[in-house]
Amino acid sequence: MVVNEQKKRIYLSAPHMSGREQDYIGEAFADNWIAPVGPHVDAFEQEMAKHVGAFGAAAVSSGTAAIHLALRLLQVNHGDRVFCSTLTFIASANPILYMGGEVVLIDSEPQTWNMSPQALETALKDAELEGALPKAVIVVHLYGQCARMDEILTLCGRYGVPVIEDAAESLGSTYHGKASGTFGKFGIYSFNGNKIITTSGGGMLLSEDAGMLKQARFLATQARDPAQHYEHSQMGYNYRLSNLLAGVGRAQLQVLNERVEARREIFATYRRELAGLPGISFMPELEGTRTNRWLTALTLDEREAGLTSPRILQALHEENIEARPVWKPLHRQPLLAGSRYYRHEGRSVSDDLFATGLCLPSGSGMLEVEQQRVISCIRRTMNAAVQETGSRCIASFLPN
Repeated sequence: MVVNEQKKRIYLSAPHMSGREQDYIGEAFADNWIAPVGPHVDAFEQEMAKHVGAFGAAAVSSGTAAIHLALRLLQVNHGDRVFCSTLTFIASANPILYMGGEVVLIDSEPQTWNMSPQALETALKDAELEGALPKAVIVVHLYGQCARMDEILTLCGRYGVPVIEDAAESLGSTYHGKASGTFGKFGIYSFNGNKIITTSGGGMLLSEDAGMLKQARFLATQARDPAQHYEHSQMGYNYRLSNLLAGVGRAQLQVLNERVEARREIFATYRRELAGLPGISFMPELEGTRTNRWLTALTLDEREAGLTSPRILQALHEENIEARPVWKPLHRQPLLAGSRYYRHEGRSVSDDLFATGLCLPSGSGMLEVEQQRVISCIRRTMNAAVQETGSRCIASFLPN
């Protein structure tokens, strides 16, 4: 069956292999290191830590597992509060629930779309007055854009609250020249299939604390005590990354810089081709930062454009192009209904972004002709809306 190239599926963020993955996988098969231990795991941890300038790292089965381990290491217990960005995927908050903690959600701010320092400050002041400061603050770097870490770290330092950086989407991004994920007590990366580099599924926990990393690896291997028989004095998890997948990660890490440049160029093309259209605004890049542009995200002002972002999404869907709304804020998720939520300066920025935002296909392996298909579809849809609006305006002046 011949696939019509004009209707061939364009994915939001497809995996992009380097070609060297098979070499590392072949080594793992030749050595019979298939289980969740082995030389590729150790090497991947060391190479990742070196690449981002961290002391050390622990390779695990997912970014979610890395957050869970970080909370466990910070001794989050039942009923303890943990603050979390609201504009993110549910995986940022689920580990808080695993620990029986109370999720407190913090709004975004307009310049980064990430955690609002103003909302965070209000939440910390309230928590101090109530005698219930959070055990941790989970800050998300959304779509590769770094949060305002200077302000956030200053606030959390003032109250003695550790920061966990959810850098699942921002590997390769920098904040004042330093890699995202290396500012907090812990940082986490994700290597899910849609991320900028992938191991199919996997994650990484970063820390400057050697003891914490040793404990993380211990907990991630079912907390097996040193004994010839299987001895367990603590509850552990089956969270270690396999040697096989770590080999894939090593090959992917070698091309990370190339993948960042490719996605930044894709973003630049979208901005060049679409920025002149009415109502379109692209996700900003905070001064002093360099985002990996994991996904190209934008907002659409219905009053200026004459149509809504869902209409653009529907048009792309009809052309077999995968696009998505901006993350639905966690305070609007049924799972977290009733969670305390702190807005940014009296308005809910995250709700505004959800109502108007969309993410365009941004995979680093995306072909130029594919990106032009996306751009053409958006232009056609917006032009049609302008024509419809014009027709309605003319009709309103015609006699009955």
